[in-house]
Amino acid sequence: MKVILKSDITCPACGHSKTEMMPIDVPRKHYTCEKCGEMLVVPEEACCVYCTYGSVECPQSQVVRPCMEKRH
Repeated sequence: MKVILKSDITCPACGHSKTEMMPIDVPRKHYTCEKCGEMLVVPEEACCVYCTYGSVECPQSQVVRPCMEKRH
């Protein structure tokens, strides 16, 4: 299985999208939109901003298990 390390994070407030490299060791819980300054915070049931706002789930979710948010 090939792990994808880039994800397009889309801001729900303004729709701005940016491609980001995902860390492979630590889930990212916050992300600030560079266009509008909105702070994206991860809901309790999700592991990180990539699984919540990204086009690709984080590396941990790709390898180990699907993110909790995606199961609902």
